[in-house]
Amino acid sequence: MDWNLKESVRAAMRAKIRRLLAKYDYPPDRSEKAVELVLEQAELFAVDGEGA
Repeated sequence: MDWNLKESVRAAMRAKIRRLLAKYDYPPDRSEKAVELVLEQAELFAVDGEGA
């Protein structure tokens, strides 16, 4: 998946991540950094998975 072309996928994932963080009482002031970290990890996972 080309993450640069799939902004709608990124937006949907971002919303789901935020909901999960809120569900498990993650501190709201730290959630934006956590969202970015999870998206970054998902991108790396997708890139690694392409070669498999």
